[in-house]
Amino acid sequence: MATETKTTKKATASSERYNEGIGRRKTSTARVRLTPAKATTVVINDKKIEEYFKHQSHINEVMAVLGTKDLGLGDYTVTVKVSGSGLSAQADAVKLGIARALLLEKADRRGLLKKAGFLKRDPRSVERKKFGLRKARRAPQWSKR
Repeated sequence: MATETKTTKKATASSERYNEGIGRRKTSTARVRLTPAKATTVVINDKKIEEYFKHQSHINEVMAVLGTKDLGLGDYTVTVKVSGSGLSAQADAVKLGIARALLLEKADRRGLLKKAGFLKRDPRSVERKKFGLRKARRAPQWSKR
């Protein structure tokens, strides 16, 4: 009989506990990981949030979830992988992903997040083009003669 030995691995920085949420908007998809930390930092596609989103409105939209009062939030390291669509849709997708990750961490936050509108997925996307038309609904110009 062969004897089995179990090896134990030491905990490393990469094996820390995190919560993951997925957010979508138009054709954009964001995978968000929240890890408890000493200070709040947001990294999107290996860049700081200020480098990735140039407009302050996009930064404010993403940070609105983390700045919500009455949630009892600590500080987190937010790591995001986002792809597809434009910057506005990506900001919306990141916001939804953060809200869903916060909800996984503590379920009693649902009421406050829902009331603030952070758990609502915006279903609007581009309508497909139909044959015989220029765009989804735009018909070719009609000529009488």
